[in-house]
Amino acid sequence: MAKAYWISCYRSISNPDALQAYAKLAGPAIQSAGGRFVVRGMPAKTYESGVNQRTVVVEFDSLDKAVAAHESDSYKAALKLLGNAVERDFRIVEGVS
Repeated sequence: MAKAYWISCYRSISNPDALQAYAKLAGPAIQSAGGRFVVRGMPAKTYESGVNQRTVVVEFDSLDKAVAAHESDSYKAALKLLGNAVERDFRIVEGVS
Protein backbone atom coordinates (compact mmCIF):
# COMPACT_ATOMS: atom_id res chain seq x y z
CA MET A 1 0.00 0.00 0.00
CA ALA A 2 1.34 3.44 -0.93
CA LYS A 3 2.05 5.96 1.78
CA ALA A 4 0.48 9.42 1.69
CA TYR A 5 1.80 12.84 2.60
CA TRP A 6 0.45 16.11 3.86
CA ILE A 7 2.42 18.89 2.20
CA SER A 8 2.02 22.43 3.50
CA CYS A 9 3.83 25.51 2.19
CA TYR A 10 3.26 28.67 4.18
CA ARG A 11 2.95 31.70 1.90
CA SER A 12 2.56 34.09 4.82
CA ILE A 13 2.16 34.06 8.60
CA SER A 14 0.19 37.05 9.91
CA ASN A 15 -0.29 35.82 13.48
CA PRO A 16 2.63 33.79 14.89
CA ASP A 17 0.84 33.36 18.25
CA ALA A 18 -2.14 31.67 16.57
CA LEU A 19 0.25 29.46 14.59
CA GLN A 20 1.94 28.44 17.85
CA ALA A 21 -1.44 27.64 19.47
CA TYR A 22 -2.38 25.58 16.40
CA ALA A 23 0.93 23.68 16.54
CA LYS A 24 0.39 22.72 20.19
CA LEU A 25 -2.86 20.94 19.25
CA ALA A 26 -2.04 19.89 15.70
CA GLY A 27 1.20 18.03 16.48
CA PRO A 28 -0.37 15.58 18.95
CA ALA A 29 -3.50 15.23 16.78
CA ILE A 30 -1.41 14.35 13.73
CA GLN A 31 0.85 11.95 15.63
CA SER A 32 -2.08 10.19 17.31
CA ALA A 33 -3.54 9.61 13.82
CA GLY A 34 -0.29 7.93 12.74
CA GLY A 35 1.38 10.92 11.09
CA ARG A 36 5.15 11.32 11.18
CA PHE A 37 6.80 14.68 10.56
CA VAL A 38 9.52 14.23 7.96
CA VAL A 39 10.09 17.90 7.02
CA ARG A 40 9.40 21.01 9.10
CA GLY A 41 11.10 24.32 8.50
CA MET A 42 12.59 26.68 5.98
CA PRO A 43 14.31 25.42 2.81
CA ALA A 44 18.07 25.07 2.99
CA LYS A 45 18.22 26.16 -0.66
CA THR A 46 15.69 26.90 -3.41
CA TYR A 47 16.05 26.40 -7.16
CA GLU A 48 13.97 26.78 -10.34
CA SER A 49 11.54 29.49 -9.17
CA GLY A 50 11.36 27.89 -5.72
CA VAL A 51 9.97 30.08 -2.97
CA ASN A 52 11.74 30.44 0.36
CA GLN A 53 8.80 29.59 2.63
CA ARG A 54 8.15 27.35 5.60
CA THR A 55 7.37 23.81 4.44
CA VAL A 56 5.93 20.90 6.41
CA VAL A 57 5.67 17.30 5.18
CA VAL A 58 3.89 14.65 7.23
CA GLU A 59 3.94 10.96 6.24
CA PHE A 60 1.03 8.56 6.79
CA ASP A 61 0.84 4.83 6.11
CA SER A 62 -2.04 5.28 3.62
CA LEU A 63 -4.17 7.84 1.85
CA ASP A 64 -7.16 6.83 3.97
CA LYS A 65 -5.22 7.55 7.18
CA ALA A 66 -4.02 10.91 5.88
CA VAL A 67 -7.54 12.01 4.98
CA ALA A 68 -8.98 10.67 8.24
CA ALA A 69 -6.38 12.63 10.22
CA HIS A 70 -7.39 15.85 8.48
CA GLU A 71 -11.07 15.13 9.11
CA SER A 72 -10.57 14.18 12.78
CA ASP A 73 -12.17 16.23 15.53
CA SER A 74 -8.80 16.83 17.20
CA TYR A 75 -7.25 18.25 14.03
CA LYS A 76 -10.35 20.34 13.30
CA ALA A 77 -9.96 21.88 16.77
CA ALA A 78 -6.38 22.84 15.88
CA LEU A 79 -7.54 24.36 12.59
CA LYS A 80 -10.09 26.43 14.46
CA LEU A 81 -7.26 27.98 16.51
CA LEU A 82 -5.29 28.66 13.34
CA GLY A 83 -8.14 30.60 11.76
CA ASN A 84 -6.80 33.14 9.26
CA ALA A 85 -3.36 33.38 10.88
CA VAL A 86 -1.61 31.91 7.86
CA GLU A 87 -1.97 31.62 4.13
CA ARG A 88 -0.74 28.23 3.04
CA ASP A 89 -0.91 25.74 0.25
CA PHE A 90 -2.03 22.45 1.82
CA ARG A 91 -2.45 19.21 -0.09
CA ILE A 92 -2.59 15.47 0.50
CA VAL A 93 -0.58 13.47 -2.01
CA GLU A 94 -0.40 9.72 -2.38
CA GLY A 95 3.12 8.35 -2.64
CA VAL A 96 4.42 5.96 -5.25
CA SER A 97 4.54 2.35 -4.10
